Amino acid sequence: MIYKVYFQPTKTQNPKRESTKSLYIEAPDLPTARLAVETNTEYNVEQIEELSEAALTYEQQSLGERFKLTEF
Repeated sequence: MIYKVYFQPTKTQNPKRESTKSLYIEAPDLPTARLAVETNTEYNVEQIEELSEAALTYEQQSLGERFKLTEF
């Protein structure tokens, strides 16, 4: 499964919508995806959503070459 992870770059600042970033990760389930991000980064994870095939296709088309899966 491919998950889209919304996060704040740092845990020390208050979350602001304007500074929310996202990354894409492949994992067998949501808890594994969360654990991978939390153990390998200093990010403040806001939300993780599983992408359907249609949503994944949309993300890939809208981002083009900027779409990439994050590997740890």
